[in-house]
Amino acid sequence: MASTDKPEPETTKPEAPPPAAAAAARCPFNFTLVDVALRVLLLAAVICSVVVMVTSNQTKRIPAPSMPTFLVPVPAKFKHSPAFIYFIAALSVTGLYTIVTTLASISLVLKPTNTKSFLLAFALLDVLFVGIVASATGAAGAVAYIGLKGNNHVGWTKICGIYDKFCRHIGSSVALALFAAILLVLLSAMSTFTLYKKIRD
Repeated sequence: MASTDKPEPETTKPEAPPPAAAAAARCPFNFTLVDVALRVLLLAAVICSVVVMVTSNQTKRIPAPSMPTFLVPVPAKFKHSPAFIYFIAALSVTGLYTIVTTLASISLVLKPTNTKSFLLAFALLDVLFVGIVASATGAAGAVAYIGLKGNNHVGWTKICGIYDKFCRHIGSSVALALFAAILLVLLSAMSTFTLYKKIRD
């Protein structure tokens, strides 16, 4: 006599989501896209700062020391200050670094492999370039402040009353470089935090 018992249906276990989907579910905030956006903004700030500094040349006719009635054309250029030359060099290197890291960050968006290695490199190099940009900004800012206020104790007269365009360019360039340094701090902190989360997960 044939058995009338029906075979029990096989129960299928639900498939586990892939690691990338699980990570996205745990943290819906996409740090990689924010990293790309901040690096593009950093590159724009660095390029603008360098361009504004390089175009800060201005020539004014100044009375000659021995003949006050005779006006002599005297130019003011960023090349006249070693601090401004260092500023241009530091921000140019930072711009090149930003291009490389932006491309690397875009590659992580398209193909997220070796993410931890990239994040560690980003965190360390961003800290290094924070120091470079901050030191260049401080040096250029100190010279700009002397040009704006002068220093009576050592006999340095202020020049911004004469070279107004030159000083406006220098001040704007230093402000953009300070903004770039703040962006680098944010990038370094974000890379470190993202790496910490990936290690914990």
